[in-house]
Amino acid sequence: MTDTTSMKHQTPLTSGDFTAADEPFALFEAWLSEAIKSEPNDPNAMALATVDADGLPDVRMVLMKGFDKDGFVFYSHIASQKGRELAANPKAALLFHWKSLRRQVRIRGNVTPVSEAEADAYFATRPKQAQIGAWASKQSQELESRFAFEQAIAKVAAKHIIGEVPRPPGWSGWRITPSRIEFWHDRPFRLHDRIEFRRDAAGQKWSKTRMYP
Repeated sequence: MTDTTSMKHQTPLTSGDFTAADEPFALFEAWLSEAIKSEPNDPNAMALATVDADGLPDVRMVLMKGFDKDGFVFYSHIASQKGRELAANPKAALLFHWKSLRRQVRIRGNVTPVSEAEADAYFATRPKQAQIGAWASKQSQELESRFAFEQAIAKVAAKHIIGEVPRPPGWSGWRITPSRIEFWHDRPFRLHDRIEFRRDAAGQKWSKTRMYP
């Protein structure tokens, strides 16, 4: 799993030659490496789109916490709205938009939960206050006031003044295994460059198609 905090630029692909890439993950890593240098905030931020029980699309911003050939990983509460929607319909779409580079990457695929060991390992790296917040927050449920939330945080903090904070049982992560990855780069006069990689199943060879803008 590639940690976004220690990303290294493996293949020097520029905006002029990215369409020559024959595999999407190295290209994504190269673009993310450039975004880490140029984006003012959260280059690993991505829009996550799911579908609710009525078929209504739902989208929100989350942070990608790692990726490799198996997919793109993020963490949250299982009982959150996104968690419930993914449990009912384990498919999702992602969008990275790097405005400073005039680039975006669209990803679609199936979703699976990460392992308990993966969730434990990542949770242990979070700042202690964020770990406490994960226990205190009943994510996506109604909150009567900010003060009530602060009280809940104080109660959890009092329990864990000393020692490590364990991962809450309702807090975990998901991996989106892509079947489609599209790379888009801005060009003058809306004459953009777009390429899409496709595969029918994980582990299969990617096909590549150049798309009209």
